[in-house]
Amino acid sequence: MAIVHVPASEELLKTELLTNTPVQARSNARLTALLDATAAVTHDKGYENLTTADVAKEAGASIGTVYRYFKDRVRILRALSVRNFERANNRFVEAVGDPAVATAPAAIVAFFDLYVDMFRTEPGFRSLRLGDVLDVRKYEDDSDKNIIHTRTSEPRSRIAARTMSAVLHDKFGSTDNDATVLHLEKTMIVVDAYLDRAFRDSESGEPRFIEAARETVAELAGQYA
Repeated sequence: MAIVHVPASEELLKTELLTNTPVQARSNARLTALLDATAAVTHDKGYENLTTADVAKEAGASIGTVYRYFKDRVRILRALSVRNFERANNRFVEAVGDPAVATAPAAIVAFFDLYVDMFRTEPGFRSLRLGDVLDVRKYEDDSDKNIIHTRTSEPRSRIAARTMSAVLHDKFGSTDNDATVLHLEKTMIVVDAYLDRAFRDSESGEPRFIEAARETVAELAGQYA
């Protein structure tokens, strides 16, 4: 499948990651170009090896343009993870709204299918995913070489699980409580690990690990039947 490019994230504008918030279409286009460039470099080199110079070169922009919007490379990666999360969430809500997805198990399988598709089509997703990989490591700040920690207040996997639990409850009347959210999060972590392995050396994904993830999802879906 072809790699697709998406616009700047609306959710990103609600965060404190941006040094300057774009207020004109031209500025938003620059920000979109920087995010697309970050995604492309991350896709080719992995998030660990991305630099602000890489982003500037890929975007055809000056290094000053990069720093106009982002203080350092970690914030660029966090911004891309916000966009990834937003994209996944929007696609899940859209999938659940499809009349063909008539049950909670079908919605869970639909989420898995779109998640696999994002590994295949969303630039950089197979490396960065929803951004939890950034929360458990330390990086150097490009501007002053100080070590900074990027752990956020809540893991993306938990936010995703809570969102899914709420959507399944609203649409299908499924149970939505702390135990349900925890169970969904555990499953997501296992599935993410399988898909990380599946796409480590393959653009399309190694089938045996995708199928292992699918079996885990099928077991979860069966519990909602």
